[in-house]
Formats: sequence, C-alpha cells, structure tokens
Amino acid sequence: MTTPARPRIALLVAPETSASVLYGLYDVLTTVGPMWPDMTAAEPGEELLEVMIVAASAEPLRCFGNIAVEPHAAVAEVDQVDAVVVCDMYTPIGTPPRGKYAAETRWLRDMHTRGALVASVCSGSVLLAETGLLDGRTCAGHWAYAELFAEAYPRVDFQPGAILDLASEPDGIVTAGGVTSWQELALYLIGRFCGPEHAARTAKVYLMGGHEHGQLPFAAMSRRTRVDDAVIAASVAWMDEHPETPNPVTAMVERSGLTPRTFARRFAAATGRRPIEHVHGVRVERAREMLELGAEPVDDVGYAVGYEDPTFFRRLFKRTTGLTPAAYRRKYAAIVGLRDADSMT
Repeated sequence: MTTPARPRIALLVAPETSASVLYGLYDVLTTVGPMWPDMTAAEPGEELLEVMIVAASAEPLRCFGNIAVEPHAAVAEVDQVDAVVVCDMYTPIGTPPRGKYAAETRWLRDMHTRGALVASVCSGSVLLAETGLLDGRTCAGHWAYAELFAEAYPRVDFQPGAILDLASEPDGIVTAGGVTSWQELALYLIGRFCGPEHAARTAKVYLMGGHEHGQLPFAAMSRRTRVDDAVIAASVAWMDEHPETPNPVTAMVERSGLTPRTFARRFAAATGRRPIEHVHGVRVERAREMLELGAEPVDDVGYAVGYEDPTFFRRLFKRTTGLTPAAYRRKYAAIVGLRDADSMT
C-alpha cells in the first residue's frame, strides 16, 4: 500500500524575519504527530506534516538578531506546496518594500495560482500586500502597520485588531496579526491539514492561547508627525504634556495662532487624524499607562486624563482597546506584579 503524501508547508523567510516566528512555527508544525503520544504514553508517533524553510536563495542566511538559517530550498526550486506561510519580515512602518522581494512575490503569486493556501504572520502581510493578492480583501497584520496600509495599499482593508483573519480563506488567503499570532495560525494550519483533534493536542502540549481579545489591548498610539510643520509639531508636543486640559482642541488652536479651519486642515495633514481624535488617543494612551502601573480607581484615572464623565471614559476606552478599563488592568496585573486588581474598579 502506498503511504499518502504528507501535507507540505513552506515557511518563507528573509534576513528581516525574526527567529522566534520562524523557529516557533517550525518546531510546532514538525512535532504534530510525534509529540502528543510521546508526552502522554512515551510512544512517539509519525510526523503528519512536511515542513520546509524556503528563501529567495538556498544559501545560508542570517535572520533578524544574526541567527543562522539554512533554507531547505530556494523558492525557484519549489513548484508545489499545500500551504505557504510568509513569516514576519520587518519593514519600517513608514516605508513599503517596493521591489525588494521580487523573487518572493512572483513565487507567492505562482503558488496561489497552483492552489496553495497563502498565509502571513505580522509584517509578512506587507510582503503579501506587495503581491496584489490582498487587493479587495480584509487583512490582519501587526497593528503598527495600519497607517502604512492606508497609504501604500489602499485597496487592502487592514484590520488592526484582528489576530487571525479567515475572511478570504475560501480564496486561499489567511493572515495573522502581531508577532505571537503565529500561534493561532499554527493551530489553524494543524486543524485544517491534520484535524481539530491534533490542533487541540498541540495547544495543550505547548500551552498556546491568550489572544482572545484580539490585538487592540496591545496596540499603542501612532506618533508619526510631519516634521516640516513646526506649528503642528509644537501643538502635538504640548498636547502630549497636557492631556487633562479642558477644551484641548480650542487651547491648541489658540496657541497655534491659526484659524480653527486652517489648524484642523494642517493637523490632519501632519498626523493623519482630526485634532479631537488625537486628543482622545493621547488621553487613552495615558490612561493605559496609569492602569498598567498604578492602583488608582478607574474613575479617578479617567478624571486625571481629562474626562469628567466616567461613563464616556469607560465607553471610549473599551472602543479603543477592546477591553473595559477594569479588564485592561486585570490583563496587565500579572505582568507588572499588581495585586488586588479586581478591587480597583
């Protein structure tokens, strides 16, 4: 009897890839089959997936952090896979990698045409956007790249809060959010190619999970500002230092010496957001820091950053972060060593 071929998954890497994503995926995917019976009955099973590392060249390379990588093959040598995962590939948040990954983008389009599932992790979605495969689709990726997608890939509907975007799964496209979202993608791939039982077993072996609230609780406010507009840069700097000021937009307009209409236009051009949106962003960011590190009651935190209406503050905070202020504090309590977080509401 002929043994059925194992599903073949290629991990696409480049010097900009982080070792944690590459080797995390590789370790987990290659142990599907052997690990569970070994951990529970001391009887290793058979590997269920064929996992290979591919790059533009088959020559050894150094990935992010100067970690050695030895690809199994160059992309030109691989003509058929069941799935491709574009590992994270760091790109500055203000610069799209135009033309940088020509061989990789051609190969990804080819693999997708041949029926492979094409997936990405974190900043790997930027490379995937370069292929054009995300045009007209929703997409997950690291929250810090939201503005880059809006500017460089306007046909892609970027979802900064998503951990795993399966909306285009029927068309062979799956994208994962920030760096550690590779875990959700790994479990999805295992469930798809090996069955849900193996996905559940893998989660148990590796203690995988913890992103049930999406990326928003981890996101931070973008601080990108055009440096050539000194008036707006000064307004932003002042707002950063005085978030609790009553009527802050009016105060910024008065300090700038501009008319309200001109100030609003120049502010939007420099920051990409309306003045009041920036105010809310700064205040919520300051509230995050207070909730993460301090023990002040939630209503006091809201008042300290400029909100006299506690209901409005709680509603705005949840809309921005995906969590209520109390739930946000509980999330970070274990990380920073804060005790009795449940009582600080």
